[in-house]
Amino acid sequence: MARLSPDNLAVAAEIIGRYPRPKSALIPLLHLAQQQDGWVTDEAMEREPVGRYLVNVCTNISCQLLGGEELLHHAEQTLGVKAGSTTADGMFTVEDVECIAACTEAPCLQVNYRYRHRITHDEFDALVDDLRAGRLDDEIPRHGTLARVRQSIPAERAVGAVAPEHGTEPAWMGMNAAPAGDEATGGGAG
Repeated sequence: MARLSPDNLAVAAEIIGRYPRPKSALIPLLHLAQQQDGWVTDEAMEREPVGRYLVNVCTNISCQLLGGEELLHHAEQTLGVKAGSTTADGMFTVEDVECIAACTEAPCLQVNYRYRHRITHDEFDALVDDLRAGRLDDEIPRHGTLARVRQSIPAERAVGAVAPEHGTEPAWMGMNAAPAGDEATGGGAG
C-alpha cells in the first residue's frame, strides 16, 4: 500500500523526474510526506507527532544571557507542559533548542520555523492567544508546511539533468554559454 495519497504520488513522481538518480529526491520527498501528514511518520522516520504549532525556544548562550531560560519556563507554564511535550489539545509542542542562528535578536524562538525575535513574556502570551484564535494562519502555517508555493518546472524550462558520469562538459549554474571573452565560442574580441 502506498504511503502517499494519490495526488501526492503524482507530485512525488514529478519530483523524482527532476533528478538523474531517484534517491537524490530524498529531501524533497520527505518534505512532501511531512506536508501531507504534518510530521514525518514512523514509516518514513521514527518520530513522535507534534502539535499544530512547534515552539522552539532557544536557550543557547546569547538567548540564555538575555532571558531564554526564563522564556522557556514561561512557555512551559503558559501552555501547561514541559519542554518536549505537547498540549492535551494537540495545539502546541514546546522544545528547548540550541542555537537557531538569531543571536543578535535574543531571546528568540521559532513557531513552525518562523522566527520571533526579542520576545518578552507578554509577547509570548499574545502570540499564543493569536495562534489559538487563528489570527496568524496567513503568517504561520500548520506544522509540516515548509513552503506555500511548490516548485513546478515546465518541461520546456527543465535543465535536462543527467547523471554526473554521463556528463560531457562542466556544468555552470545558471549559464548555458562559456564566459565572455572565450575565443572558442566567438565571445571574445577579435
